Amino acid sequence: MTENNPFKSELLQIADAVAREKLIEPDLVIEAMEESLAKAARSKFGTEYDIRAKIDAKSGELTMDRCRVVVEEVENHFTEIRLDEVTDMLPDAEIGDVVKDPLPPMDFGRIAAQSAKQTIVQKVREAERARQYEEFKDRVGQIINGQVKRIEYGNVIVDVGRGEAVLRRDQLINRETFRTGDRVRAYIKDVKTETRGPQVFLSRTTPEFLSELFKMEVPEIYDGIIEIKTVARDPGSRAKIGVLSLDSSIDPVGACVGMRGSRVQAVVNELQGEKIDIIPWNEDAPTFLVNALQPAEVSKVVLDEDSKRIEVVVPDDQLSLAIGRRGQNVRLASQLTEFDIDIMTEAEESERRQTEFTERSKLFMDTLNVDEMVAQLLVSEGFSTLEEVAYVEKSEIESIEGFDESTSEELQARAQECIEENNTKALKKAKEMGVDESLIGFEGLNPQMIQALAEENIKNLEEFAKCADWEIAGGYTTVEGKRVKDDGILEKFEISLQEARVLIMGARLKMGWITDEDYKQELSDEDSTD
Repeated sequence: MTENNPFKSELLQIADAVAREKLIEPDLVIEAMEESLAKAARSKFGTEYDIRAKIDAKSGELTMDRCRVVVEEVENHFTEIRLDEVTDMLPDAEIGDVVKDPLPPMDFGRIAAQSAKQTIVQKVREAERARQYEEFKDRVGQIINGQVKRIEYGNVIVDVGRGEAVLRRDQLINRETFRTGDRVRAYIKDVKTETRGPQVFLSRTTPEFLSELFKMEVPEIYDGIIEIKTVARDPGSRAKIGVLSLDSSIDPVGACVGMRGSRVQAVVNELQGEKIDIIPWNEDAPTFLVNALQPAEVSKVVLDEDSKRIEVVVPDDQLSLAIGRRGQNVRLASQLTEFDIDIMTEAEESERRQTEFTERSKLFMDTLNVDEMVAQLLVSEGFSTLEEVAYVEKSEIESIEGFDESTSEELQARAQECIEENNTKALKKAKEMGVDESLIGFEGLNPQMIQALAEENIKNLEEFAKCADWEIAGGYTTVEGKRVKDDGILEKFEISLQEARVLIMGARLKMGWITDEDYKQELSDEDSTD
């Protein structure tokens, strides 16, 4: 067969040529050839046979064999042979061995040759795809340069050397257009294996693209001396970037700006004129926020860690500057700090404080039966609830100017009496709604809390134990990139997430759902997380 094999002199040359053209291993091309030749042989001798082709990688010699598996009882005589039939030829044969019968040289017909060619093309394409995936899967997070190959439905197909990448329409900067042949620089966002092969997805709008551009322009960032802590972008319009220097002698903002703005300008030019605010990063969230809201001036910042909100007060003439055009400045500052930001003017804050002052004064006037002056004095000293008046150290009330011991005792007695009366009413109402004693007797819940739970159809300890901490205390959920407020059943009682968690775990412990050890472990884990 070696002498009459017309493929012998050409097979290895073809394999090498295809491998060089497609940038894949010659072994993969030879494997594809073997499969295609075997397929062609089966089309001639019969598809029922197990025919295998083998090309010698050194000599290029082609051999073809009909293969049969040695079995005890033959079920398929095309691919199986009984052990007793091969013992004469192969005395050492065992069940499971493969017997090979060499096939004579064959002349491949036009149809068989065409089928073989299709198989080779398919195999080579699969090898190309596998090679492309292996090359790009580890390059996610890097910037790549390419050339626009074509535009499809607004998506830019980019030639990146050993394959193509897709720059989708929604990953292009606003008003950005490309034409065939244009050079393009983009961020490798993802590499996926799909039915049509691996897909490399690029982006020019992701915040990481901005970070990588700065890494290329600023040696201190590349060397790790300056760290980019956070980035927020409105692609093509404005961006804010928080930077931190690990070397106290290097100014992070100055290093990123560069001599006469050369470094930042190079990034701006790449991003179609996108304005970039470089902000010194600070662990203290309010301080960082004040920097992030520049150029607006900030008068006051109030931080609420539990709800991840920051209240910002600015001078009246700074409101529009702080908010920015179409809310851009405050939106980017919010993304940068990962806090929801409420901005109000000094006049609005003053009005709100006055409203709260009036409401709390009225509360004390109605419940403690005191005149307006006494009520206002209590509010001015920071008292906001009956519980604070009832159970605070008596000396704190006595320290208020004009209050003596008898006054403080009388105020505390009235506050406690009012609380007791409210609790009695709430407990009666809860029982009328069918609240179980297991919930009434649970430590940590007062009658008004129990009534609030009953109004939400939580009427026994088991139902309470099934609740999540955020259902009780309230919280925030991120939906489509925006934080959405979840109202808590007991939120009006100013119960924190941690307090809600302790109550719920205590209920589960009492129900026997967890052990005392589980209870302690769960709370210690939460403490370490917080």
